Amino acid sequence: MPQLYLVVLIGCVTVLVSIAAIRATHRLGLPALLVFLAAGMVLGADGVGVVFKDFELAQVLGTFALALILIEGGLSTRWRAISGQLAPASMLATVGVGVSVTVTALGAHYLLGFAWQTSLVIGAVVASTDAAAVFSELRGVGLPKRLSGTLEAESGCNDAPAVILVIAFSAAEGLPSTWELVGLLVWELAAGSVIGLAVGAGGAWLLRRLALPVSGLYPMAVFSLGMAAFAAAGSLHASGFIAAYLAALVLGNSHLPHRAATQSFASGLGWVAQLGMFVMLGLLASPDNLVHMLVPALILGAVLTLVARPVSVWVSLIPFRFSAKEKTLLSWAGLRGAVPIVLATIPRSEHLPGSQSLWDLVFILVVVFTLLQGPTLPWVAKRLGLARAGAVQEVDIETAPLDAVDGEVLTITVPKGSGLAGIRIFELRLPEGSAIAGVVRGDRLFVPAKADRLRSGDQLIVVTTPKLREATEQRLTALARAGRLARWLGETGRD
Repeated sequence: MPQLYLVVLIGCVTVLVSIAAIRATHRLGLPALLVFLAAGMVLGADGVGVVFKDFELAQVLGTFALALILIEGGLSTRWRAISGQLAPASMLATVGVGVSVTVTALGAHYLLGFAWQTSLVIGAVVASTDAAAVFSELRGVGLPKRLSGTLEAESGCNDAPAVILVIAFSAAEGLPSTWELVGLLVWELAAGSVIGLAVGAGGAWLLRRLALPVSGLYPMAVFSLGMAAFAAAGSLHASGFIAAYLAALVLGNSHLPHRAATQSFASGLGWVAQLGMFVMLGLLASPDNLVHMLVPALILGAVLTLVARPVSVWVSLIPFRFSAKEKTLLSWAGLRGAVPIVLATIPRSEHLPGSQSLWDLVFILVVVFTLLQGPTLPWVAKRLGLARAGAVQEVDIETAPLDAVDGEVLTITVPKGSGLAGIRIFELRLPEGSAIAGVVRGDRLFVPAKADRLRSGDQLIVVTTPKLREATEQRLTALARAGRLARWLGETGRD
């Protein structure tokens, strides 16, 4: 028990210190993962003295944490934000990954002298963008929905092909044939997608008809469904990552009861997964080994960032009408995070020759280039004229059931700068059958008169029916974006 108390105390102090440090790094525009990795290195053998060198266990725990992060990302992604960008995102997540692997492997072989198998493993390890890094960075940049939707969908889908390639290239019996690799990719991605969509749709159907006694059970049920999709796909040798993400995407856009509570639970659990994973990866790092791989990591990072990622973006988007500026931003926004470091534990667990140097190289590459790309992404977007100054946040609408009247209550928070601020109640012109039940302003609830104006920070309470809910949400979304002249300006709330 004394050892347990000590472990719990060290863990809690680490969490609290990391959270405090996140606030400081957020003000500086630095990614949170650097704080967690640094915390792990401080706790490691060369710091406090915690010894952890079990790469096999790290691979298992890291895979589990990545599944949780992808579920959180799927739940927080609005379908209307990515629905029009699935085609380019899919190309980036498949063709783009293949091109990136090829170009990076060429650089690793000819510039750094790695064997072909090791070079291909390195290329596959660093090919995918990190969902957690992309989700957290994009929400504060204010990119056009076309770009942010493409990046979010890509980062949610490209882990699966990268994992498949890393496992295939790390096999002890050597590299697979081209047809074997293509068949493996097609099966795992197709089967994983079908399983994820089926679990998401079936789970949404069940939860809408299952009246749970406690609202806190809904978030647990949603996350359990996401992990069930992950495990079911994995047990059938399909892609668990793509299954988990798609199941969460369907569930998050199914207008389930207590969606805000589910989002809060998902965000908290996602942060726990990130913190634990990054600290664990920091524990695996040894400063002495990292120093020796600094120059190779910088060289390969430059190849990845300045050559492989841009080439993969431009090749993948040939069929689509993206401008040169948009492609440039998509190239720079290919943020790496914990995913490559976790994937680098796979060849280490398989005892691939040179796998320790590979892991050290990837660790340095991720830290250095995340530190370079993350904070500069808003600046690059502004220089390219693609960042919207003072971009208005989307309204957050929570749904709660009213079983007695087959109705629902929508709670709409009016964010600062929203077009809803200043609108009079009669100007809302909600669909007939939807009614304004009240407004919460500060700590006061009141029923507004038709001439009353909404203010920033107000919570508008609307009672509607399932049939009118979508039209009501679209009207409120249109007003939030364009104000009282939404329809005159062509804004309908649809993307």
